[in-house]
Amino acid sequence: MTEHYRCGRFMQSVNAWVVALAAALTGTVAYANEADAKRLLQAMSDYLAAQKAISFDFDTNLEIVSTEQQKIGLANSGTLTLNRPDKLHVTRKGGFANMEIAYDGKTVMLLGKNTKMYTQVEAPGTIDQLVDVLRDKYHRPVPGADLLISNPYQELMSEVKDVKDLGSGAIHGVECDHLAFRTTEVDWQIWIAQGPHPYPCRYVITSKKVNGWPQYNVDIWAWKAGAEVASDSFKLEIPADAKKLTPDEVRELDDIPTLFTAKGAK
Repeated sequence: MTEHYRCGRFMQSVNAWVVALAAALTGTVAYANEADAKRLLQAMSDYLAAQKAISFDFDTNLEIVSTEQQKIGLANSGTLTLNRPDKLHVTRKGGFANMEIAYDGKTVMLLGKNTKMYTQVEAPGTIDQLVDVLRDKYHRPVPGADLLISNPYQELMSEVKDVKDLGSGAIHGVECDHLAFRTTEVDWQIWIAQGPHPYPCRYVITSKKVNGWPQYNVDIWAWKAGAEVASDSFKLEIPADAKKLTPDEVRELDDIPTLFTAKGAK
């Protein structure tokens, strides 16, 4: 009886939120000028591109949709340090993996700390080129990579068909400008810190072409730039007993653990 009562109260709360949300969305919404949204995004892009050194902490949530149409979120946290044009260090830790990436402008190293497996690939070039190589060739995307390249505005706006300025919001206590964009395949939103340091505080991508419209969300905090950024060697300490494999073999580096794939399902 008690459990039934609790379940009923929970569903009443859910239904109340759904009704309130539906009422809000069916009303008339006054959006700010589209030009203002583009200007704010351009200002963020210019600010990011001008920073020679950046570091921040991040939390990500990657949604997957099961064959039973249930949405499940895979949460990770990590850190990122970047020195333009060709230095990058990323850590990412979650319930299924503890991984690290380091790039010194010549070689990229990827380490799965739980499994003590690593890979090393020669990839001379810039961070822009590295992002493409990791994503397209090795299927190892860097969190929030669109925001790290030398011209974020050009990359983000390349296929945008609709732009909205949704006013202000607050992420981790930081007041932000909230912008929303639409393309044919994805909707995406970004919250940009107001003031002289317009860095991205939240970035959300919704995949409209995937069943269930799953989302990828990255929150950015503890932002530092310039002289505030701590020094970094951009190299990894590989354990003596670690096993070297090809990038495809280091499963701990995958965004979606084998448990949640069709092959790994039980």
